[in-house]
Amino acid sequence: MTFTAKGLATRNRIIEGAATHLRSDEPGTVTLDDVRAWTGTSKSQLFHYFPGGKEELLLEVARYEADRVLEDQQPHLAALDSWASWDRWQGAVIARYRAQGARCPLASLMSQVDSVAGASQVATSLLNRWQEYVRQGITTMQAQGDIDPELNAQRTAAAFIAGIQGGVTVLRSTGDTAHLEAIFDLLTSYLRAPEHKRAA
Repeated sequence: MTFTAKGLATRNRIIEGAATHLRSDEPGTVTLDDVRAWTGTSKSQLFHYFPGGKEELLLEVARYEADRVLEDQQPHLAALDSWASWDRWQGAVIARYRAQGARCPLASLMSQVDSVAGASQVATSLLNRWQEYVRQGITTMQAQGDIDPELNAQRTAAAFIAGIQGGVTVLRSTGDTAHLEAIFDLLTSYLRAPEHKRAA
């Protein structure tokens, strides 16, 4: 569906309004009446912009939240070209998830649209984009001679994303960022290690 500039602005306002509310409270099970109250829109407006109803809207909010995951790590994530920049990126990630704590709006949204077409692509796209940023950072550092050129950048980037996700999962259970910080420290040390130390 194509929207006018005004219509697109209204649609985005609904998405952003719902996302803001869901970030501030434990989402629970969301209804369209909830969204109407949060965003000051009518039922006809909601179905005009989201003809698929609640699931379509929540899927769009999930896409918005997925984008926010990466935006919250910028500009550091897109500029991993020195060890200082890697430290800044780590700090941004830890700060983001420490502030989020046990609540995860994206996870809560995904649980409500799990069976909707396109839901799995939201998570897959997020992880792929995230991993690509890290891979590019590794290859940049390899080109500069700061990381062993023999290191497999794609697999190492995948390990970073898997490790971060694991640390976040523990954080959601315990409220503690210690595991997330530990995996970052371990993987960054691995990047810094010369070839003979990694081989050992």
